[in-house]
Amino acid sequence: MVGRHEFRGLRTVEHVFAVPIDHGRPDGELIEVFAREYTSAAHPAQAAEKLPWLVFLQGGPGGRGNRVTSLSGWMKAAAADFRILMLDQRGTGLSTPADRVTLPHRGGAAAQAEYLSHFRADSIVLDCEAIRRELGSGPWTVFGQSYGGFCTLTYLSLAPHGLRRALLTGGLAPLEGPAERVYRATYERVAARNAQYFGWYPDDRAAVSAVIGHLRDHDERLPSGERLTPERFQLVGSLLGGNTRVDTLHYLLEDAFGGGVGGSGGGNGARLSDVFLAQVQGLVTRAPNPLYAVLHEAIYAQGGASDWAAWRVLDERPEFKADAAEPLLLGEMVMPWYFEQDPALVPLADTAEILAQKSDWGPLYDSARLAANTVPAAAAVYRDDIFVDRGLSLETAGRVRGLQVWETSDFHHDGITDDGEAIFARLLGMADPD
Repeated sequence: MVGRHEFRGLRTVEHVFAVPIDHGRPDGELIEVFAREYTSAAHPAQAAEKLPWLVFLQGGPGGRGNRVTSLSGWMKAAAADFRILMLDQRGTGLSTPADRVTLPHRGGAAAQAEYLSHFRADSIVLDCEAIRRELGSGPWTVFGQSYGGFCTLTYLSLAPHGLRRALLTGGLAPLEGPAERVYRATYERVAARNAQYFGWYPDDRAAVSAVIGHLRDHDERLPSGERLTPERFQLVGSLLGGNTRVDTLHYLLEDAFGGGVGGSGGGNGARLSDVFLAQVQGLVTRAPNPLYAVLHEAIYAQGGASDWAAWRVLDERPEFKADAAEPLLLGEMVMPWYFEQDPALVPLADTAEILAQKSDWGPLYDSARLAANTVPAAAAVYRDDIFVDRGLSLETAGRVRGLQVWETSDFHHDGITDDGEAIFARLLGMADPD
């Protein structure tokens, strides 16, 4: 423990745990995993220490644990009955970092790739188990959002004895098959979401085309100094993936050329506004979470190489290419050019290429164990989720014994940001029907 704080009805305790880089070699090199414990100050401190643990596994990969300043949403609901443990998953946040600054100390690209091969869901789960034992906890509850749900499926596969219950939101991964299946479904969902969005905001169709056309012909620079290319601008499509964020895209686009609604639209020598460029930079850089790009396709790899699956499937969907007549906005697809255009990723290009060609990934899921699952489990499947496909999610749900599924079109991938309190309460009730 390295710190205790109490503010705004919230009590926090900070923890640092030492875990092996390779859990198959427990006597080998160690790294640190940081975690922050959250409890409600409404519970006296001694009573709070007797509450059962709930571990939150956030989305990603490569995302640190949430930083909160008060209990709201799902955390407010959970803190009534649990001590919440929020991990900075290995390589992120205040855990031992893995980025363009630290990874070169491991050696060349091959050494870096070998090191990062231990940063997938299986290692995260084994970190959790080591932490659970160190805390002296019995089986605990895990709540996994997005990639955290993938990790929860791995937990059910590798260490179900460590789980009291498993709750998942927008995070049922395919149990097998090449990454191409995922991206074919993803492109289809993102295309439908583009169409829906442009139906709401018809003028934004022209605005997106105007920005991309302008970027083809003009050298526009983000505040950091790097060039904003047409394909990099398409990454603002990540905003399409949520009810709480989608309308932000409209407000972003109306800032593009300045001059307010009905402005220049990019003609007559106009330049993109500083307000617009500053917002776009926050959406298209991976500086805060480089592991997202480096490991994104590896989270689907079991046996074969991912080999830039999203990039290869793009050839089947020319409407997403930056040189299309009216290019669509992209979603959660990682492309090789990321590692040429984002300064935070350029030093990791060779490492990413080695990982993309790695063909001996181990399994992340145990189909037989999932088919015999006895851990109470419940999952929210968002019908129109552009990041985790409904069809693939339901396919997986049907192969996990006892998994209770709530399918809804009321929320998108950011459901727990939209109404986390209600979603958490519903899933908890589904896992504990009595």
